[in-house]
Parts: sequence; structure tokens; C-alpha cells
Amino acid sequence: MSQFADVFLQFIDTWGYFAVALLMGFENACIPIPSELILGFAGYMIYIDRMTFLMATTAGMIGGMLGSVFAYYVGHLGGRPFVDKYGKYFFVKASHVDIAQEWFDKYGIKAVFFSRMLPVVRTFISLPAGFAHVNMRKFFFYTFIGSLPWTILILAIGYTLGEGWRVMMEVGHEISIIFCIILVVVVAVLYLRYRRKKKNKLN
Repeated sequence: MSQFADVFLQFIDTWGYFAVALLMGFENACIPIPSELILGFAGYMIYIDRMTFLMATTAGMIGGMLGSVFAYYVGHLGGRPFVDKYGKYFFVKASHVDIAQEWFDKYGIKAVFFSRMLPVVRTFISLPAGFAHVNMRKFFFYTFIGSLPWTILILAIGYTLGEGWRVMMEVGHEISIIFCIILVVVVAVLYLRYRRKKKNKLN
């Protein structure tokens, strides 16, 4: 999809928030358009006062959530055979779906949360969730709380880098992994503190 990068950027430049929402919808519907490209450029648009942070975040989240729900129902209704047969027409590689499936098999519904911040997996994790027919409310919840920090982070980095926002296209995967590690540590610390307080109350 990198060969279409300039087309996507021109689309965002012309159509603003609508383009951000639509492209994020495509990305989360398993069409592999890098979110670093979409949100990174949106962050740059905030930097030059063509967008606001709140509206860009809202557009990114609306598009991402709608795309995720669409992909979930593709998996839910069509199953893996449907995706394997027709996915190639939408740039969906079976190997990428396999990676997302491995994550889901290992971590279950929680994978929907953490994978939103990981390269490749975040684009395709909705499919195995659909294959497994997981509860839609849980899927929606974990998708939202996983997508929101990622959306805010990439917009913030794009805004901070300003004219140099394209750097993210080179180090986006590393950012994903580092951010996910930090988030896992934070969640683990908060969970341990919660368990400790609960234990102290019982004593």
C-alpha cells in the first residue's frame, strides 16, 4: 500500500477529518494502510493549524471503531474460509491473519486490547475475534480502550515532530512495541496494587 501513500496524504489534505475517519476505517477493516501514515499526517495537520487534536482524535476513533466492527462481522459471518478465499482481493495476506489468530488463541479477548498497539496484528485482530464469535460488547470495549491511547499517541508524535512527521514511517513498528511494553508494565503495576489493597482490606 506504500505506493498509494501520496494519494492518501492528498486525500487527507483535501477532505480533512472525513478522510482520517474513512482511512482509519479501512485500516481497521483489514486493508493494510499504516495508521502511522494517517494519524502521523493528521498530527502534522494539527501542527499547522489545519485540524484540532480533539476532532482528529474523534475522527480517528470513529473510523477505527466502525472498521473494527465491520471486520469482526466479516469474521463472524464468513469465517476463515471466506477470508482466505476473498481476502487477497483486499490486500489481506493469510500469513497476517495467521499472526493475529496466534495472538488471539494465546491471549483470548485480551488480545483485542493489546494488539491495537502492535504492528500487523492491530489491523487483523478483529477477524479471529469474529471467527470465535466473542461477545460483541466485550469486543467493542477492548477495541475502544486499546485504540484510544494508540490514536492519541500517534497524533501527538506527529504534532510534536511537525515537519519531520514522516520519521514515524521508519520507526513506527519500534514505537508500537515500546509503547505496548510500557502499557503492559503500567497495567501490571496497577493490577498488583489493586490486589495488594484488596488483600489488606481482607486482613
